[in-house]
Amino acid sequence: MDKDFDTWNTSKKEINDRLGEKLFHEREIWWCVLGVNIGHEQDGRGDNFERPVVIVKKLSSDTCVCVPLSTKKRLEKFQSKVSGTSIVGYALLDQIRVIDSRRLVRKISSADFEEFKNLVLKLKQLL
Repeated sequence: MDKDFDTWNTSKKEINDRLGEKLFHEREIWWCVLGVNIGHEQDGRGDNFERPVVIVKKLSSDTCVCVPLSTKKRLEKFQSKVSGTSIVGYALLDQIRVIDSRRLVRKISSADFEEFKNLVLKLKQLL
């Protein structure tokens, strides 16, 4: 499958020009513009290259550590179940990354507290 890097590069320039801070917190689930990435790195989907992510750690008002979500359950060692009021998915722990808050599009929900604690524990074991 060919990846559409040209369209993504145009979108990335627009995202970079966005102004304003997003108010986000740990444990929240957001739609995030992850874009088109190299090889097996998790891509965003659709015309806007978006994918839901769970915010693991707020580093500053501009950056956070997040983990992309998937609807597919695959390797339990590298996944952790995450559910909120309107979403159920699996955190792709091996795809953890730091993002700029300009990539965050809209808040979906907050992750279940116990599931989030389990996610963090599994991340610590993985790292």
